[in-house]
Amino acid sequence: MVTQLSPERLAEMIDSDESFTLVDTRPEDSYEGWRIHGAENVPFDPHDEFGDEKTERIEAASNGDSIVAICGKGLTSTPFGFELEQRGYDDVAVVKGGMEDWSKVYEVVPVETANEDLVVLQLQRRAKGCLGYVVGSTAAESAVVVDPTRQTDQFKIAAEEAGLAIERVLDTHVHADHISGGRKLATELDVPYHLGERASERGVEYDYEPLVDGETIALGDVEIETLQTPGHTTEMVNYLVDGEALLTGDTLFVESVGRTELQFGDEDAANGAELLYESLHDTVLELPDETRILPGHVSVTADNRYEVGSPGELIGARLGDLRDDLELLGLDEDEFVDRIVENDPEKPPNYERVIEINTGTEPPDDESEATELELGPNNCAA
Repeated sequence: MVTQLSPERLAEMIDSDESFTLVDTRPEDSYEGWRIHGAENVPFDPHDEFGDEKTERIEAASNGDSIVAICGKGLTSTPFGFELEQRGYDDVAVVKGGMEDWSKVYEVVPVETANEDLVVLQLQRRAKGCLGYVVGSTAAESAVVVDPTRQTDQFKIAAEEAGLAIERVLDTHVHADHISGGRKLATELDVPYHLGERASERGVEYDYEPLVDGETIALGDVEIETLQTPGHTTEMVNYLVDGEALLTGDTLFVESVGRTELQFGDEDAANGAELLYESLHDTVLELPDETRILPGHVSVTADNRYEVGSPGELIGARLGDLRDDLELLGLDEDEFVDRIVENDPEKPPNYERVIEINTGTEPPDDESEATELELGPNNCAA
């Protein structure tokens, strides 16, 4: 019997180490570019004959386990499941929506805080490693959302379950790896939308309320301070939450720092790296060691594993630990700039088009294009 499985249920099965075989029916190039860890690739086209070779590959991979099939959108894995059923497999499931829906699975992780009035929730977009935040005050019953993704309902639900009303939406910068949900969420809730004051230099064409360096947003007694931190982009800002936690966007990650050439280009990447060095050493590293660093991303491998930590676990670190452990933070400026420029990782797919959308220059044609542009893990770390 062929059943349908939600991507959230698949995540539960993976995390609990349930025994099953995951079969990815997409073409080999799609599989190699982005896949779920442990998935076996058996390319399948419903118009082609289901030959003995595929059956042998499945038998070798499954070893008698139940089979879960996944494809791009759920269109080829379903007939694949029925082919298996005809060949005597009686425990086959198909992932609803395929890898597209897998890219929209979220975990909500609470952050421990010293201030009992302060609520910080980290929303992890599992497949891409995007990290957004709900920051609020229980006394004021109000919150802001920082760096929301396109699945804005995830942030509404997280805030509502915490008993908080979203009063503002903030982005740390113009993102290059995914389409921001910031302006959309602010419009849906009819609340202010904020970027750093230098966002005008990026040609942002929609309305936003600029935040200047040092400006503070208050949620009851909870204060969120804007810190200008150019480098990854010229308009990048970080948000210091009640003196406890720093939401660093793409300035500082747990495992690296932000890359600089996505805005500055390959020729001027060194200029961006100089700005990033100054932001790190003159602003971020001036904060107390106990400051909790909460980044905007965690690096994700091609086979969908976090470079640090695991989905559902907090992605964050004590600043003092990063100061000691992250080699990039111990380099002098020339060494830092050389390292950033010389070790240029592969650029995020479609990043120029994503920037166009996030500046309002050219909106996506439709939901289908937006979804296609975002497939695959983020790649914003140097």
